[in-house]
Amino acid sequence: MRTEFLAMAAAAVMAVSCNANRSGYDAEGYFEATEVTVSAEANGRILYFSAGEGDRVDAGVVLGCVDTVQLDLTRRQLEKSVESVLNNRPDISSQLQVLEEQLKTVGKEKERISRLLADGAATRKQMDDVEAQEAVIRGQINAQQKALAGSVSSLDAQSAGILLQIEQVKDQLSKCRIVSPVSGTILTKYAQAGEFVSAGRPLFKVADLDKVCLRAYVTSAQLSQITIGQEVKVYSDYGKGYSREYTGRITWISDRSEFTPKNIQTDDERKNLVYAVKVAVDNDGLIKLGMYGGIVF
Repeated sequence: MRTEFLAMAAAAVMAVSCNANRSGYDAEGYFEATEVTVSAEANGRILYFSAGEGDRVDAGVVLGCVDTVQLDLTRRQLEKSVESVLNNRPDISSQLQVLEEQLKTVGKEKERISRLLADGAATRKQMDDVEAQEAVIRGQINAQQKALAGSVSSLDAQSAGILLQIEQVKDQLSKCRIVSPVSGTILTKYAQAGEFVSAGRPLFKVADLDKVCLRAYVTSAQLSQITIGQEVKVYSDYGKGYSREYTGRITWISDRSEFTPKNIQTDDERKNLVYAVKVAVDNDGLIKLGMYGGIVF
């Protein structure tokens, strides 16, 4: 008998919890989520777009793609241009090798004439001639080094400019991928595979339905009862006296008053000016966007 009584008492408590009266709410409002509208970043025909309304998607996962043929061809052409420029880049050491060998030969000849001059077997004019020849070759080497260095610098700058163009094309290619910036559920899909889109056209709307918030309204007299970070009881109202209780946390309180929305009830209908608040709630999948709800402080 005692067991039956306890069971009936527990059922009565659950019935009271699931049949909260609207008049018992301290504030009322509707559930919403942060919705993100994803737009196209490139012009072209959508080759494929696999995700549909109601599908859960992960952030960064490719859901579709806009035609990339022309951009890919441009990238390949630029890569060939860089290859051609680098192949024309002169090898300074090999270009100067002949002159350096001549300089070594003249150096040896200078040493030989220097010994002969010391022994009186060579004239001063011979030494002057070989020194002049050595100076000419050194001048040629310096001039060649400057010319080759300038050529290398110019080609390096040219290749660097083409590499930057390649990076720009790669960035444009990445923007041809259709991805969601956040993990969540696709609420609305605005485009289909095969359609031509231009940059800026909305493709789909996504929202994280695991974390929703109740946007409710309180009177100025109730502001003293709430603070940001405060935990409150949240009820999702399904109508006909049935509701479900959750634990929520106040994340935002408006600093400006506004007129009470026509579809929101307050304890005193004469209190037209109210303040909006947002209460974050972990969704178990039963809360739907736009559903009516209430909070109890």
